[in-house]
Amino acid sequence: VKRQPFVPTAQCIDFILPKEYNLNGGGIVIRHLFHGSPSIIEKPRFGYGKPYNDYGLGFYCTDSLEMAKEWGVSQERNGYANCYELECSGLKILDLNGASFCILHWLAVLLENREFDVPSGLALEAKEYLMSHFSVDYQNQDAIIGYRADDSYFSFAQDFINGTISYRQLNNALHLGKLGQQFVLKSQEAFDRIRFLGYEVADHDEWYAKKMLRDRTARREYFSVERNRRQRGDLYITQILDEEMKPDDERLR
Repeated sequence: VKRQPFVPTAQCIDFILPKEYNLNGGGIVIRHLFHGSPSIIEKPRFGYGKPYNDYGLGFYCTDSLEMAKEWGVSQERNGYANCYELECSGLKILDLNGASFCILHWLAVLLENREFDVPSGLALEAKEYLMSHFSVDYQNQDAIIGYRADDSYFSFAQDFINGTISYRQLNNALHLGKLGQQFVLKSQEAFDRIRFLGYEVADHDEWYAKKMLRDRTARREYFSVERNRRQRGDLYITQILDEEMKPDDERLR
């Protein structure tokens, strides 16, 4: 397979793109992104989309062509993996998987944007505490890097705030199924910089099956390996609340 840093706009992408590269060896950082969709999107539009996605309003991408194909299809409809390049130099990019953050920062952002089932007093208290002490100034960023909370991952997060699984189990669960992370454009500046390169058709017969298999695998591993295997010393949301743990607590790293 031919490798090269730039793919001209075409009907099909027949290249493996580098995730990120420096233009001409200089300080201009170019990042390649994919967006799964039922349609071809040559120019993403700022201010459009669903406000109740993981990180609010934005253009949600991945650095995986395969993942974009899974996102783009439905059970009965083909989709597209749209390909872009983004010139990132000077952009404010919030990496929620970076060393200065923990899973609870990601969860606080999720709690702000997604509709969680909080049937118990514990879950409500957990939601209020996390949003108060682990909130992140993500709205003023140009882009965000973080986990994608699909249905299975979202259920893992709900189990944590309901006290069903520990902090360790939540961390482990977010790596099941290899869902990876997403790159979300948030600002007008980021939208102005993104450039369409082309697309690849995703056949629903192939890619919907792969999407369902990934979700089933994550759930199966969760219930067989993580959910019912408490370890001595595990940290639960009740202890985090009782001890009023803060982001700098070493136990959360």
